[in-house]
Amino acid sequence: MKKELLKVKDLKISYFLDSEVKEAVKGVSFTLYEGETIGIIGESGSGKTSIAMSIMGLLTNAKIEGKIIYDGIKFNTLRQKELNRYRWNEVAIVFQNRLDVLNPVLTIREQIEEVLKKHTMKSKGDIKKRVKELFSMVNLEEKWLSSYAHELSGGMRQKVLIAMALSCNPKLLIIDEPTSSLDVLSKREIINLLKSIQKKNNISMLVISHELPVIQELTTKVEVLYLGHILEEGLTRDLINNPMHVYTRGLINSSCDINVYKELWGISPKINLKSGNGCPFYQRCVQASKECTQKLPRLSYISIERKVACNKGGIVTILETKDLSKAFKSHGSKIYACKNVSINVKAGEVAALIGASGSGKTTTAKIISGFLKSDSGSIYFEGKEIHGCEAMRKIHGIQIIFQDPFSAINGDFTVEKAVKEPLEILNIGSEEERKAMVKKALQDVQMPFDNEGLDIRCNTLSGGERQRISIARSLVMKPKLLIADEITSMLDPSTKANILRLLKGLQNEKGFSMLFITHDLPLARKIADKVYVMNRGSIVEEGNALEIFNKPKCQYTKKLFKECFHMTV
Repeated sequence: MKKELLKVKDLKISYFLDSEVKEAVKGVSFTLYEGETIGIIGESGSGKTSIAMSIMGLLTNAKIEGKIIYDGIKFNTLRQKELNRYRWNEVAIVFQNRLDVLNPVLTIREQIEEVLKKHTMKSKGDIKKRVKELFSMVNLEEKWLSSYAHELSGGMRQKVLIAMALSCNPKLLIIDEPTSSLDVLSKREIINLLKSIQKKNNISMLVISHELPVIQELTTKVEVLYLGHILEEGLTRDLINNPMHVYTRGLINSSCDINVYKELWGISPKINLKSGNGCPFYQRCVQASKECTQKLPRLSYISIERKVACNKGGIVTILETKDLSKAFKSHGSKIYACKNVSINVKAGEVAALIGASGSGKTTTAKIISGFLKSDSGSIYFEGKEIHGCEAMRKIHGIQIIFQDPFSAINGDFTVEKAVKEPLEILNIGSEEERKAMVKKALQDVQMPFDNEGLDIRCNTLSGGERQRISIARSLVMKPKLLIADEITSMLDPSTKANILRLLKGLQNEKGFSMLFITHDLPLARKIADKVYVMNRGSIVEEGNALEIFNKPKCQYTKKLFKECFHMTV
């Protein structure tokens, strides 16, 4: 059994800024074992560096509560003189690579020697020998020892900082943003160097970074930090491939290194920093409820090796279909349009249903939205089984945008009438409230919403404009799930791009889930988080969009991608 090396328990850090007290870390707990590497990720200002500096005892003008236990010793109760016995010798830090970290008036040799003089009993000769060993270890030529910090490149300075941290053979290495501001080649060199050092010396590492590829390569476990709270914890590979907190998913979706095909939208901005007694993330969460404004979630296990701090137990499932089947009779034979189709769409997720024409995609969409009755199977919306159009007949339910914007809306309707119709049918709101809702929906889709714009007849609009009206008609019902059935297939490339950007922007802003049905594979690759591949009525492959598009397993999927992307699979 591995030995606990570092245990952080209920750590709280507050800074005193003039007359104001700012809480930077709020009850963080985690354990690091010998030889283990843990990553801490989060947006700027989440408290990552504060945790690192508190472990080292380097914070000033701050109040630290909770426990920081290193190898059985309560670090945060030690005086500075006692802490100095452990700094560098037992625990060392590689500071974030900035020019002001290194002394500008001392040579690199003098700065490394200074660490060895202060923290070891080595002779002058042994110190000089150790400095050369360290430079060799980090792949730097000895000629740079007589240089000053400003004479080195960013990558070389980072190597010097690593050499200094390793000078006294520590058991624990804290690394703060090891590759920030470095070019691609320097990043690779630093990552390989740290991996080699960790493997060779079995050093435990705490890696702080906002660069997910660094975390992927250097760590085995990850803590996800937001405004001083840990919101998710898990094994690195599992967490990045399958995030279970909305915030974690947002961080991953914001990484262009991981999402090489998709547009980068980031997480919707916060309204303010105060969360009261509730969840710190609720103002930006796509599945927040009233409970989230009042109740602070606890970090709890949801599976082996996975913890999430969420009042709903992680990202909830908005839509689930189980074994949907529908057959039609043709010339005396039974043809399955969909057979045992099972689909799962989570809150705020874009799931693409792809396949050739006639594969059963639209039939599946019609069954889910209630326009067609299935022969067998069941549909669950927010955990409750639904029948027919009941989820379409309410605010915060399911809405669908059809392929043909010309036949989807009565051309004789005014824009106002077309968008307002579902509100009138369902008797939602007063006349004044309906008009306000229509104007807001039109504003969202970037269409005129003054009186003149409201009175335009739909038959005078272009295809792209009509599709915007179709989107507004759906959004006026504030859906939690939007089904988009080949909505760009009849549009020119420029209009298609504008509609897609508009829809994805609205989805990111409002947080609704989307089932995006298309045979346009490049489009699906651009927008999807998850992919379902359909052929002859059945789902033949499903999974994370990046994995499916990069490494398809099904022969039918390989055939599709080979034809479309000219892939060698």
